[in-house]
Amino acid sequence: MKILALTMLMGNGVYADASFSKEATNAPILIQEGSKKAWCPVCGMALKKFYKTSHTHDKKQFCSVRCLIVDAKEHHHTTDDAQVVDAKTEKLIPAKSALYVVGSGVPGTMTKVSKFAFAQKSDAEAFAKKFGGEMVGFDKVIEMATASLESDIAMVNAKKRKKIYPMGEKIFTKMCQDDINVTQYHAINELKSAIKEEKLCKPLDPMKHQAVSLYLWEVKRVALLEKSHATIHVTQEEKCPVCGMFTYKYPRWAAQIFYGEEHYSFDGVKDLMKFYFDPMRWGKFENAQTEKITKILVTDYYSQKGIDGRTAYYVLGSDVLGPMGNELIPFAQESDAKTFMQDHNGKRIVTFDTITEAEVYQLDE
Repeated sequence: MKILALTMLMGNGVYADASFSKEATNAPILIQEGSKKAWCPVCGMALKKFYKTSHTHDKKQFCSVRCLIVDAKEHHHTTDDAQVVDAKTEKLIPAKSALYVVGSGVPGTMTKVSKFAFAQKSDAEAFAKKFGGEMVGFDKVIEMATASLESDIAMVNAKKRKKIYPMGEKIFTKMCQDDINVTQYHAINELKSAIKEEKLCKPLDPMKHQAVSLYLWEVKRVALLEKSHATIHVTQEEKCPVCGMFTYKYPRWAAQIFYGEEHYSFDGVKDLMKFYFDPMRWGKFENAQTEKITKILVTDYYSQKGIDGRTAYYVLGSDVLGPMGNELIPFAQESDAKTFMQDHNGKRIVTFDTITEAEVYQLDE
């Protein structure tokens, strides 16, 4: 009963129709690499269990369209190239050409309103006839899921705060190593994989595994990041590996790249990006490999707080100069970046994954 309760908490609020299972009938198609592939990178839920609402983008696979949208917002990518599991054939199909049945009696995944996709209209009609619901296209599904995202997140978070986080904390205290470095993982599915593969906790059933992972990822990790993000801490001994200047003298521009327990500090995003693209150009930094990056921090121009560099917005070509001249000016919110661009004659706004090495060096021209 406890496993059912946790599934209901994460899958939907009220269990409506038990005659249709979202779980994969046979071996599911999982596109992610390594042992992390079994879980959603946004919420950590088992993809096999919620397979018939699963969506993919690039090399990621999500339990639901809700988690696809969360990832798209965080990493600034489109959903147009997404694939979805056909709820009838259980094969991956282009979401753009799928026909969805929304609002059926079958519970949704991470949302109150269910959304199941089909390649064939006849399959969608048969499902709707049996379980109810309305047939719509992918664009409408994205519109509906985006509109309900805030309330869906609030619904799930309320349940997690009430039951799952306290459960996870108890499991962590009794059954896990107390020195788990939760900030070294890029996504919750990586953490779940490490807990299992590296035996960071005693053997856990799926319910306990999910509960402790959510507690570590969403409570313990967030608290640590909020503490470190208040301001970027730089010691008086740290020099920018690109220009050689003492970074602590320029706190308004401080930026850092973390490679596990090691990090390098910079006196601006421009030098950080130069190092990011080619660390060995600036010295013997063999450990500074892109795949080993665990965190990137930059300083929000307005709030002066440390923010996640990979989700920040940057203004190029403004009239505001940093310690090394023209800079990429970082902001946590796109609205702030737009205001700054208007006020300071900025040319355009870019995100981390769209910045090119050529653009960085053009700032020096």
